[in-house]
Amino acid sequence: MSGGTALDHFASRVGYPLDSFQLSACERLEEGRSVLVAAPTGSGKTTVAEFAVALARRERDARIFYTAPIKALSNQKFRELCEEYGEDEVGLLTGDVNLRGDAPIVVMTTEVLRNMIYAESSALTDLAFVVLDEVHYLGDRFRGAVWEEIILHLPREVRLVALSATVSNAEEFGDWMHAVRGDTDVILSEHRPVPLYQHVLTDRALLPLHVGRDGEAAEPGRPGERGGRINPELRRLAGGGRGDGGGRGDRGRDGRGANGRGGRGSDAFGARGRERSRGRPPVRRSRRISRADIARALDETGLLPAIVFVFSRNGCDQAVRQCLFEGIALTSREEREEIRRVAQAEIADMSEEERRVLGVREWLAGLERGVAAHHAGLLPIFKSVVERLFQRRLVKLVFATETLALGINMPARAVVIERLDKFNGEQRVPLTSGEYTQLTGRAGRRGIDTEGHAVVVWNDDVDLEALAQLAGARSFPVRSSFRPTPNMAVNLLQRMDEELARETLELSFAQFQADRAVVDQARELRAEQDSLAGYDAAIARSQGADRKRWEDRARKLRRRIEHGRRQIASRTGTIARTFDRVVELLLELGYLERERGAAEDRGGARDHGQAVGRGASGELVVTGWGELLRRIYGERDLLVAECLRHDLLRGLDAPGLAAMCCVLSYEPRRDDEGEPRLPGGAAFLAATERVLDAWAQLDELAERRRLPRSEMPHAGMAATMHAWASGRPVEEVLERSGIGAGDFVRWSKQTIDLLDQIAQACESASLAGIDEDRLGELARLARQAKRGVRRGIVEAASEQ
Repeated sequence: MSGGTALDHFASRVGYPLDSFQLSACERLEEGRSVLVAAPTGSGKTTVAEFAVALARRERDARIFYTAPIKALSNQKFRELCEEYGEDEVGLLTGDVNLRGDAPIVVMTTEVLRNMIYAESSALTDLAFVVLDEVHYLGDRFRGAVWEEIILHLPREVRLVALSATVSNAEEFGDWMHAVRGDTDVILSEHRPVPLYQHVLTDRALLPLHVGRDGEAAEPGRPGERGGRINPELRRLAGGGRGDGGGRGDRGRDGRGANGRGGRGSDAFGARGRERSRGRPPVRRSRRISRADIARALDETGLLPAIVFVFSRNGCDQAVRQCLFEGIALTSREEREEIRRVAQAEIADMSEEERRVLGVREWLAGLERGVAAHHAGLLPIFKSVVERLFQRRLVKLVFATETLALGINMPARAVVIERLDKFNGEQRVPLTSGEYTQLTGRAGRRGIDTEGHAVVVWNDDVDLEALAQLAGARSFPVRSSFRPTPNMAVNLLQRMDEELARETLELSFAQFQADRAVVDQARELRAEQDSLAGYDAAIARSQGADRKRWEDRARKLRRRIEHGRRQIASRTGTIARTFDRVVELLLELGYLERERGAAEDRGGARDHGQAVGRGASGELVVTGWGELLRRIYGERDLLVAECLRHDLLRGLDAPGLAAMCCVLSYEPRRDDEGEPRLPGGAAFLAATERVLDAWAQLDELAERRRLPRSEMPHAGMAATMHAWASGRPVEEVLERSGIGAGDFVRWSKQTIDLLDQIAQACESASLAGIDEDRLGELARLARQAKRGVRRGIVEAASEQ
């Protein structure tokens, strides 16, 4: 291709001038370097990833993998790339979908790429680029380690395009990437191309959070700045009075209302609100603002389309019902007809009974009025329709849980946060600055809106100072959640010797952060030692009470110094020490062994499988059962391997195996989830007892080795999965279980994923001659169970 550089050609066809941070990142990529791009949501980070795709297509035989943290994002990016490059050029790998995996552009979840790396897949041969979207997800305590595994183990010649929200330690993260991969540049942008205005919705008006000296809404400040003082009207509310509530309350940057109208149009609820409040004396408690009131306020102030974040699935569904009950209608007749056409086309294959049990009538009623819910408990096809209609500005108001903030392309003019705290499974906790930034970052999308609006719903518990701090913060730190696991250990030791594995783990971001903390602690320790020397000198000079005072201070400081020394000693090499404990556990269980020299010394195949691997005397090698463990991923990797190794699943038929895989992968949303209902039959009950006994033994071993303990398997969905895998209709399964359709589909997919892992692991071990007949039969049973689960709405959801 001629006529300038790849960047020149790319810039000429994107349709808008590239920002300086986009140009800088693209230039670095064209120079052959990796980049970490940290910029606010909606600033155009994905343009850099799109340039990487263009670069890969320009290079002969080069491939690019585009990874995302969740399947919904992967599916969305897949559709976008298909539109740009054609379906033949783009593949999709998400665990439950395997479509054109050999294409030059492949979209996948991060776990799929991690598994490919460990399997040393040939697909990595011509790989030129990997995009790691939402890389700040590395801090997630459940899945964050996957990002670190990819960055550590991906071939060094592959260039990374890491896209992150604005994090306060981006330079630290970039330094680590440069240390482990080389030639990595950090590209930072704190500029939000669409300004974000902060508001508080009270029961009378939509008020700016900050005002300037003239009392008008303050301009959005730069990150870390509040852009003015807290609105005095809000302070009066917080003090128990209602203020005058009028005047300038709901004014935008030009002094007019957010809807562009001037005067006293600040009353977010129109005349009805004025009639309610006229003549009332100040009261201590504010009137509760209903979800229907929120809808009216947003409509009247011109802030639709909007997303209202409600931190409960049930709350989202109730919000739609409340809006319907109070007659909220945000669409025109033409829009309602188009909504009906789109939605009906997607559910055309559903039976009347399925429509009844899935609540299609209520769902359609909300859509046609421009209101919808969006959360993990919804059927994926419902969520997909909501997303498409919202993107087209047909659905105007979506009540969503925070999972929507992960990056799905649903451009909103305003984002409303109903509460500044949420239930974390155990207690209500305040939103962090990172969570607030992620949520409000959805407001105001580049190329669509000229400004965005973040709205917090007022209640008497709102802490104005805390809110101002949340609104002023634009970044949050990423903290590594990396820790060695049994699966990680056997995968590492199959590829390298023990010492190199330890050194590799010491390159993790977790150790990088720990080492930096140690440096800071050591610096503080030296300062404290200097202070102690000063105290000792003072003691030598002093008599009486002064001496006693200096001795008391010195004694306290010595204790603090000793505590600091112990902390430093405990933090150095923590990742490698955890790895050593995992190795000891796997040696005890027979997934690893120490090579003792000649092959005959091993006595042939042992009860835990013939040892495989390489190395001299005394080196760690992965046994046949370790090879099986290599293919089992997840929080209960070792427990699943023990179930297969010791034949704990014997006696189960295909539906029973599906139900048991659901037990092994299911995680209840609440600790107080009710007593599970098990499938009938002695075989399943016996298998359940064996599995729980194995879990208890592993838990005891983990405690003894000072390793993290795992949650007990939970049979909360066992009977439901058994019924579904037995061929029962979806309406019967959902009605008897009481579970939401979205939750049912999600756990069905998790069950399918584990069944697939078991099938592959057993086939691999069987081919290696380990317990050949039994494992071969178990692999066939797992495939049969997978077919029983992957049908109907579950199969349809895999295509969303």
